[in-house]
Amino acid sequence: MFYIFDGADAFSQSEQIASLMESMGDPTTRDLNTITLDGRTTTLNEIRHHCDTMPFLSDRRLVLVRGLLERLYQKSSRADSQFLEELVDYLANLPDTARLFFLESKTLPKRHPVVKLARSSEVGHVKTFEVPRGSQLARWVRTKAKQANAEIEPRAVQSLCTFVGSDLYQLGHEIEKLAAYTDGQRAINVQDVQLLTPHARQASIFDMVDALGQRNGKTASRIYHTLLDAGEHPLAIMGMITRQFRLLIQVKELAPKLSTHQAIARELHQNPYPIKKILVQSKNFSLPQLSQVYHKLLDTDVEIKTGRIEPALALDILIAGISRVA
Repeated sequence: MFYIFDGADAFSQSEQIASLMESMGDPTTRDLNTITLDGRTTTLNEIRHHCDTMPFLSDRRLVLVRGLLERLYQKSSRADSQFLEELVDYLANLPDTARLFFLESKTLPKRHPVVKLARSSEVGHVKTFEVPRGSQLARWVRTKAKQANAEIEPRAVQSLCTFVGSDLYQLGHEIEKLAAYTDGQRAINVQDVQLLTPHARQASIFDMVDALGQRNGKTASRIYHTLLDAGEHPLAIMGMITRQFRLLIQVKELAPKLSTHQAIARELHQNPYPIKKILVQSKNFSLPQLSQVYHKLLDTDVEIKTGRIEPALALDILIAGISRVA
């Protein structure tokens, strides 16, 4: 059999492969019968060698090839075209003991010769792993929580989806952490997410900067002290505020040149969701005001690190000062 696992959801791909490897029994034997090849450098002879090798104390041998099919489809050379043609011929005659997996980070076109062969052959199989969105992502979070022996409230699900987004590796990590924290004693709630998830704490910084942009120092100060009460260190809060204003300056400068928040996000190598919010937020400040705020941040950082002022008090003064920037 040969399998094509394609699509951007690398997390679910890796889970599926891990599950298949578990089904191969004893770990020692499994490792001896599993090989991973780099599609950027592997050759057809190498693939043939590993697929044709008889498994050791097992009925099958697992061969994983990462990133080959997309590269060959581009046909950047005559050798690539020949490789693809010969690969298709070989796949039609794979040994019964071989389980060959092509792992691709993008969805392959249906006209790809290997995809066409897989769909028309009894020995081929195609599975596309798309990153879940919207209600599918919420369902994914609930399923992962259940697998971690935890219940999760709907608002907590929404909070994780909003703050972490579709980074499944990070989402999985946060769910495991939350499940360990609640330890089956109660359902995971939105307060747990706010307390333990860095992305949620960053959302509080969003709210704080929103308040500062509206010159609402009282609300900004309240959010700051809520973060302190939750155990956040003043210097960590300072770092998050600095990062937020750095992004505000970058987005403010790029907005006249790039038409959408997605384009700005690509330019800054950031997730589009927070950049969309920052773009709206940037309208509360002019570039001179943002420059003035950034200098205040620098001055506060120097005062803290030289021991002139205690960090928690320094941030109280900083927040009051930013809220008065005209």
